Amino acid sequence: MKHLLKLLDLSTEEILDILNTADQLKYELKHGIPHRHLEGKTLGMIFQKSSTRTRVSFETGIYQLGGMGMFLSSRDLQIGRGEPVEDTARVLSRYLDGIMIRTFEQKEVEDLASYGSIPIINGLTDFCHPCQILADMMTVREHKGYLDGLKMCYIGDGNNMANSLIVGGLKVGMNVAIACPDAYQPDQQVLDFAAGYGDKFLMTPDCMEAAADADVLFTDVWASMGQEDEAAARREIFKGYQINNELMKVAKSDCMVQHCLPAHRGEEITADVFEAHANEIFDEAENRLHAQKAVMVLTMGQQ
Repeated sequence: MKHLLKLLDLSTEEILDILNTADQLKYELKHGIPHRHLEGKTLGMIFQKSSTRTRVSFETGIYQLGGMGMFLSSRDLQIGRGEPVEDTARVLSRYLDGIMIRTFEQKEVEDLASYGSIPIINGLTDFCHPCQILADMMTVREHKGYLDGLKMCYIGDGNNMANSLIVGGLKVGMNVAIACPDAYQPDQQVLDFAAGYGDKFLMTPDCMEAAADADVLFTDVWASMGQEDEAAARREIFKGYQINNELMKVAKSDCMVQHCLPAHRGEEITADVFEAHANEIFDEAENRLHAQKAVMVLTMGQQ
């Protein structure tokens, strides 16, 4: 695996290889077994969108693997002053062993990979969030023991999380249901991909229909980073798209709940449902570390 740009690029086998590697690395960390697979390597971390989990998990992860993480905000780089991304890619490829970028446009990630000569890892774009979904699938498999045949349901905005959950879930054999307002559906490229899976994919504006017999429920904030000026309008549009006790009753009795965080209790999820499933949600947050370490090993470690 050369890069992690989007899950659409990966085969089922490549996704499962990441999850299996993540499980192994987590086991080794918990048992004090050194796994310094990236000794002496440097990861450049470009942040054009701020983050808690992404920065801390990548910086900790590269350190545990024996390398060093270098935080680079848009204020620190000429890219923030208009240098073309293709020039930035070629320069940074001379200094670094890999780049993680968290930004707005998917094209910027793709261009880094096209013009650079080192692995590029997508830490988030407006189109997709592959690292988060790998951690999500890792967590579901830990709790359920398997993925193939489980029903995943996502409630809310058809955003980058929805895009990546659809792709990742279908590629590992899950049934995927999405409940979102008609005007806030996932990206057409993702819907075209999902159409190839027939009745394993359902999209509906009806939350109860989507959540029926679900093994795991997902949600995300109604207004993502960069949409703050839409927050009030979105609260009205999405007010029925909430994981609450009523919704939990139509899912399976042992249904998990996952949230990529930060959570707005009382909006996309009620406080009581969040706290009842807090262990699963914070396992999911922890697994960002292990899944991303696996991605770094499988990209940067292959050079």
